[in-house]
Amino acid sequence: MLYAILCYNSEEAIGAWSKDYHDETMARLYAVNDKLARQGRLGPVARLLPTTAATTLRKGREEMVIDGPFAETKEQLLGFYVIDCTSLEEALDTAKELAKANPGTGSYEIRPVAEFHPSQLPENKPAT
Repeated sequence: MLYAILCYNSEEAIGAWSKDYHDETMARLYAVNDKLARQGRLGPVARLLPTTAATTLRKGREEMVIDGPFAETKEQLLGFYVIDCTSLEEALDTAKELAKANPGTGSYEIRPVAEFHPSQLPENKPAT
C-alpha cells in the first residue's frame, strides 16, 4: 500500500538554519531517499516552496482566490514523500528514519493513499 508522509515544520525555524546545517540535514535525508529507492519503495518526493509563494482557493457560496496560505498554524506543510509499505508500522518506521535524519522540531503525518486513475472510470473505458 502507498503511504504519504507529510513533513511539517516552522518555515521560520528552517529559514534560520545555517548553510552548513542545511546541507548536512539534506545529506542525511538523501541517504534515506537513496535507501528507499534501492528498495523500490520510493514514490514522488517534493519540497514545497515557502507559503509566501502560495495561493489559496477558499470554497463557499462564492469561490475566492487569495494570495498566501493564511493557515492559522505554527507549522507549515514543507513537503511530502509517497512510499510503498506493507503496513502502517513500516510507514511509521520510515517516518522515524526521516525524523532522525532531520532532528529538531516538526512533525510527520502518515496517511494511506487511495490511488485514483481517471482512465479506470466507466465513462473512460472503451465499449466492448
